[in-house]
Amino acid sequence: MTEPTDFVAAWNDWHESRVRATTSPLGLASLVATHWLTTEPAAYQGLPGVWHASGGSILGTAPELHDKTMLQDGRPYDTVSGAEIVLEAGQDIEWGDKRIRYFERDGALALRLIDPDAATRSSLTDIDAFEPDPAWVLKGRFTPAEPDATRTVEAIDGHVSEDAVAGTVDVDLPGGEHATLTVSADPRGLAVVLSDGTSGDETYRFRFLTIASPADDGTVTVDFNRLYLPPCAFADFYVCPLPPAGNRLATPIRAGEKNVVRA
Repeated sequence: MTEPTDFVAAWNDWHESRVRATTSPLGLASLVATHWLTTEPAAYQGLPGVWHASGGSILGTAPELHDKTMLQDGRPYDTVSGAEIVLEAGQDIEWGDKRIRYFERDGALALRLIDPDAATRSSLTDIDAFEPDPAWVLKGRFTPAEPDATRTVEAIDGHVSEDAVAGTVDVDLPGGEHATLTVSADPRGLAVVLSDGTSGDETYRFRFLTIASPADDGTVTVDFNRLYLPPCAFADFYVCPLPPAGNRLATPIRAGEKNVVRA
């Protein structure tokens, strides 16, 4: 059994790692643009050269980027040679302290600009959160979805897509509400987008939660203390999914992250 001091220490470590990740020079708060591309070369604010989409690739002509380092999944792998550039999935270009990043959604391609000098980063001082409370560590049960099941997902910018569904998690909340949460697969287990009785008032309008993979009998541990803010809470250029209807809970969940704290 986890001792209360261990529970609090583990939560504090998680919270501190979240603050470091979001306030770091290339963290979530440093996104200053998501430029959606067309098939016609065009200039975009803040970026050198001209860019367009071609199939699954992003093509650019930008002499200013000659000899700059290219990254694949965060690791240097090549340099830009000349003015012509091809960016593929998972690739960035180092442009001084900034990053030019490939982004794709449902076949549409965009360039993202990451800038450590972003006002959204320089004004960020902390992430406000509720005190960790073991009462919000609950047992639930996972029910897998039918193969190839999907659901309609609306993003914060109004985009609608059909995304894969992993299944549902049933959990009884303090106060009596029974929740059946729609979940998707995540490299760490199951991913949830939800709102609750605090959303838009005590907390940001919705939050994310990761649930560890189910046990063989389908049981899961739902630790609402690990509710965290979506990227769009830190910068306006993310395209976060909104919670589906069944994940919009009435119970106030006073656990996890609340809001961004700015100077």
